[in-house]
Amino acid sequence: MSTSGQHSVQGDGRLIGRVRKDRIAQIIHDRGFMSSAALAEQFGVSEMTIRRDLAELELRGVIQRTHGGAVTETHPPAGEDRGPEPFFDEREARARPAKLAIARAAAGLAADARSVALDVGTTTYALGQVLASEARLRVFTNNVRVAALGRRAGAEIYAIGGHIRPHEMAMCGPIAVEQASKLWFDIAYLGISAISVDGLFDYSVEEAEMKRVFCERSTRRVVVADSSKFGGRSLVQVGRLECIDVLVSEASPPAELAGALAQAGVEVIVAE
Repeated sequence: MSTSGQHSVQGDGRLIGRVRKDRIAQIIHDRGFMSSAALAEQFGVSEMTIRRDLAELELRGVIQRTHGGAVTETHPPAGEDRGPEPFFDEREARARPAKLAIARAAAGLAADARSVALDVGTTTYALGQVLASEARLRVFTNNVRVAALGRRAGAEIYAIGGHIRPHEMAMCGPIAVEQASKLWFDIAYLGISAISVDGLFDYSVEEAEMKRVFCERSTRRVVVADSSKFGGRSLVQVGRLECIDVLVSEASPPAELAGALAQAGVEVIVAE
């Protein structure tokens, strides 16, 4: 009687090293990002074993390790590169009516929520100004500008501390990641620099890491982005489209992106 199946698979648990690494690579490829802790739980091994597996996969060029996990190692997708990150004030002035409409529509998604994760960005800042008036909410944010709303807010606002990126007024880095990783949110709102058929993109490596943690630790994940973000790419791929549940924008995505979003199971809400 062959015992190969017994040595390779025990349900979703322990696998022999080679098979486990191949399965890990496929999961990360499908989801865009996975944490070491989640992989260890799924495969029934220690996080140290998972870290060794990830190190080997990175050497093979299959994935790229990050703080606490790994992302897909991808070749730069086709499309327009967004170039360097514009200053916050410059971005805030662009498409301001659209961002306000998006903020109002997105706030409605938190009707049944108590705990909210709010990312950095100009559209998320507009959303923060709306959510800050909701006394029933606890808003956790790495956005210094949103945290400053606490002095006149009805909501409870918690600042996730860490290294401050001064131009963006964003708190990020290992300390912020560790704090956010200990929380669980009903809903997370993410800002991005670009969204395309290849996934979600951001200008900053550090901020992209926080976005992944917010996604991993939230029941529902919402991207708020005006239509200027459709297509193209920027420095860092945050994840694939499958890592979010909802996109809120002021306009419908172009056909190719709309098809990819539908295939990924992402609901699109067009704000009036």
